[in-house]
Amino acid sequence: MAKQNSPSLVEVVKQVAEQQYSQASEIEKSKIVLSQLQAELQELEKQMESTILETKATERQIYQQDDDIETTKCHCESLESQVKSLYAEKIKLKLDTEAAQEEFEMMLARNGAYHEKIMAHKERYWEAESKMPVMLELAKKRDMVKELKTKKEELMNDLQNPEGKVIKQVQEEITHLIEEVTIVKESINEKKKLLEEEKKVHAKLRKEIEVQNKRCDAILKRLHCQLNKLQSNRRQWHWNIQQMEKKAAELRKCLGVTE
Repeated sequence: MAKQNSPSLVEVVKQVAEQQYSQASEIEKSKIVLSQLQAELQELEKQMESTILETKATERQIYQQDDDIETTKCHCESLESQVKSLYAEKIKLKLDTEAAQEEFEMMLARNGAYHEKIMAHKERYWEAESKMPVMLELAKKRDMVKELKTKKEELMNDLQNPEGKVIKQVQEEITHLIEEVTIVKESINEKKKLLEEEKKVHAKLRKEIEVQNKRCDAILKRLHCQLNKLQSNRRQWHWNIQQMEKKAAELRKCLGVTE
């Protein structure tokens, strides 16, 4: 019976060995698959970290864009304040010019050259005023700021929406917005230069008006002096005539007595 049972034990051992070999092979395959999955997981983690870094960089750019928008808004408010101040100064200068013109109207009528010079100054002033589209430019800048804010909100929504635009397109739009903000800043700087030049022109006009006012005052003083001198001479002449009439009367009396 031992000989009959031996083949069955060999077969059992062989089957067990085959099962162990099959299990070992499956374990090796599982290890290989596990290694591949771990490698893919590491790659996915790297991609996720890269995506997070790009998202943070985009958020920083958006915050920078927000700061640029606020800076542009402050520039616009400052420019508007300067325009108001310049307009008030213009009104004051206009009133002073009108008062000076009314005060010296008779003297300006005698001095044609000075009158022509004042008219030339006024023409240059009106021409400079007609070339100052500052309020229109401010409206354009405000509209541009609103447009930038709208674009910023759209960018924020795209970033929060998983089905939004790709990061590259967002970066391109942000670059375009930065260029527009740069153009706005350059335009504001140009307008500031124009305002400074116009201020210089107004200051020059004020100085010339002050000079002309001083000249007119000097002329008036000279005329007053001449008038006082004429009145003094007139009184002296009147007194001399009275003295001569007295002497003539005395001479007539003397002649009448002698006759």
